[in-house]
Amino acid sequence: MTMAAAIDSRTAGAPARSTASRIARVDIVTDLAEAERVWRTLEDHAQFATPYQRFDLLDPWQSLVGARENATPLIAIAYDGERRPLLLMPLALTREHGVRVARFMGGKHTTFNMALWDRDFAREATAADLAELLSALRSHDVADVLALMQQPRHWNDILNPLATLPRQPCANDCPVLSMVPGDPPQNRISNSFRRRLKGKERKLQSPGYRYHLVTDEAEIDRILDWFFRVKPMRMAEQKLPNVFAEPGVEEFIRSACRAPLAGGGRVIDLHALECDDEVIAMFAGVADGHRFSMMFNTYTMSGRSRYSPGLILMRNIIDHYAAKRYRALDLGIGSDDYKRLFCKGDEPIFDSFIALTARGRFAARVMSAFNRVKRLVKRNHMLLHLAQRLRRAIG
Repeated sequence: MTMAAAIDSRTAGAPARSTASRIARVDIVTDLAEAERVWRTLEDHAQFATPYQRFDLLDPWQSLVGARENATPLIAIAYDGERRPLLLMPLALTREHGVRVARFMGGKHTTFNMALWDRDFAREATAADLAELLSALRSHDVADVLALMQQPRHWNDILNPLATLPRQPCANDCPVLSMVPGDPPQNRISNSFRRRLKGKERKLQSPGYRYHLVTDEAEIDRILDWFFRVKPMRMAEQKLPNVFAEPGVEEFIRSACRAPLAGGGRVIDLHALECDDEVIAMFAGVADGHRFSMMFNTYTMSGRSRYSPGLILMRNIIDHYAAKRYRALDLGIGSDDYKRLFCKGDEPIFDSFIALTARGRFAARVMSAFNRVKRLVKRNHMLLHLAQRLRRAIG
């Protein structure tokens, strides 16, 4: 039996209403402003969510990017019998080959996707709760298939309740560095690697040389101006499509980088390595008090590039979050060689393709099969090399 068929058989027969479920009602909201109050309640640090699902990250994505891609908001909010919110699924609906597909908001710009949960409910959620959620989505007839991709199996040591649904491994891995608060620096980065980076760093040092977390709005704009000049050249050099040139993406990133968090800091953290005459490297990502997760980065096109400024900046970022007693750091999806220099483990991430209608069954099977093939190609060096050559030839 295929994964998609297993999903169909285990979810299509869910009862219309399970008396064992704590979920008493599921509302569908198509306006982010209408969902904002509940959304912000569930993104609080005391609840269970990733920083990729913050309202101030996904609201500008939807208005500036999603809307241009003909994606419409589809926000499912589940409540208990006393009208307390239990979870919020921030989805966007598109029509693909005549099929209504609901995916997590954020598109290519979110490494991890997850619902926002009441923490206690997430710890206790049962099969009956998930069956009720799916049954409610079917009764609302809002989509044909859920394509719930790049979900972490755990977040901050709590199991993602959606991991108990039928799933398959994500096409890509996400290298991760686990950190123990108070551990000596060599437990994060070996002394020998640090010495090598120190030797390279001496060749970078010139007047004004510094590493810093960029917090001032004018400085954020300056660093992003540099990023949007340099990144296209780096991507062209690698013969990769420039996702940052897609309509609305630059405006979305600028908005999220400027947006303040209630407890201090910004929705997206910008880290920079620079000197008086140029920006040398920058990394940007999201942080939540427990984990830093990188979103995008680039480094100089000048001669300083041969001294590994990206690796030196990464060392500074790791030490920065270790000092704040963070427990994990990842460098985004993909097993690039530089990521493995720092991140020795892998974050288990998964995809689920769940049919909500008869029309969605075939789409779920096709999506499931496509992602399985994609994963196979990425793990076979010969197939991957062939696919890369083909992509370059077509591009």
